[in-house]
Amino acid sequence: MRSLASVDPTLAARALAASTEITTAALEGDDVDGVLPLVVQRAAALAEADLGLVMVRAEDGRLTVEAAHPTVEDDPVGLTLSARSAAARVARGGVPVAVDDFVVDPRTAPFVPAALRGYGPFAVAPFGTRERRLGALAVYRRRGAEPFSQVTVDLLASFAAQAGLALVLAEGATARRRIAIYEERERIARDLHDVIVQRLYAAGMQLDLLGRRLATRLDRADSARLAEAVDQLDQTIEEVRGTVRALRSPDPEPPADLLASVRAEVDIAGELLGFPPSLEAKGDLDNVPAEAADHARAALREALSNVVRHSGAHTVSVRVRQKNSLLRLEVVDDGCGIPKDVSKRGLRHLEERAEAAGGRCRVTSSARSGTKVTWEIPLASA
Repeated sequence: MRSLASVDPTLAARALAASTEITTAALEGDDVDGVLPLVVQRAAALAEADLGLVMVRAEDGRLTVEAAHPTVEDDPVGLTLSARSAAARVARGGVPVAVDDFVVDPRTAPFVPAALRGYGPFAVAPFGTRERRLGALAVYRRRGAEPFSQVTVDLLASFAAQAGLALVLAEGATARRRIAIYEERERIARDLHDVIVQRLYAAGMQLDLLGRRLATRLDRADSARLAEAVDQLDQTIEEVRGTVRALRSPDPEPPADLLASVRAEVDIAGELLGFPPSLEAKGDLDNVPAEAADHARAALREALSNVVRHSGAHTVSVRVRQKNSLLRLEVVDDGCGIPKDVSKRGLRHLEERAEAAGGRCRVTSSARSGTKVTWEIPLASA
């Protein structure tokens, strides 16, 4: 981060206040992207710019404008900049750039979008951290205005680095909160299914057995009340099972088909990992029975949760296949393997869930090659 010793104390205080505001907003909120408009608003004010843009990197190196300040008639939000543009090079290389007129300067002129041709003085700084380069933060002044001074460029670079760090930290905090929520939902669901449902079922069986034994001794009204109590227990069991399915679904309204569920789980894992796992799906997944689909959805969430929490992987692949009345899930990562001191509770849950559905779960893991989880169940007996 650049030194700001030469910055006017009043301006430095404003920059510190703005950075503190961004950090607070990012860490207190659940929507990290919702902080971007505040970032660009404060950057434009600090640089005394006519326009500020925050741009986010795509995998192909291009930048997309995610927020702008102030709002202008030709709104640049959604505008995509070439991977060869000055802003994209700054996002990759991490070195700020400033030019007096970016419409004519040979470093920037070939990539100026039509929506920005009314601006001249231009400065852009990397947005994010060295390990996690989110994109770029750029400011503009109208053509003919005074160029940005080196002090202003340094100030922009410092602010962009601090704001980017706050967003990176906030993403991690949000991911940890989401993992905690999913773990708690899975724990509650497991307790409901494995404890409450079993007790209700046992109570219903006892009452039904009691009713049969006392059938000749009870009058019609008492027999009817006993039968109604058994029916109510059966209804309660179905309601609890519905609650379990809802808790184990990533969305308030879970997708009807298994493939949509798998995609949703992979998308969530991608958000938590910081990169998207690859997904390969084969076979007729649309007609997998609901109970088998519930088992598979929960198993995939458990396997991906283990990857997110423990693996430190750089690549993750998910494969799901339905063939010859067999449903198979594979989750493969190139992480550190399963550490000896990590609880195997999640793996036991995978094995228990597979066995409950008449299937099996195999796990191979090493520090050198990563971990592979193969989980499969027969559909005929699911």
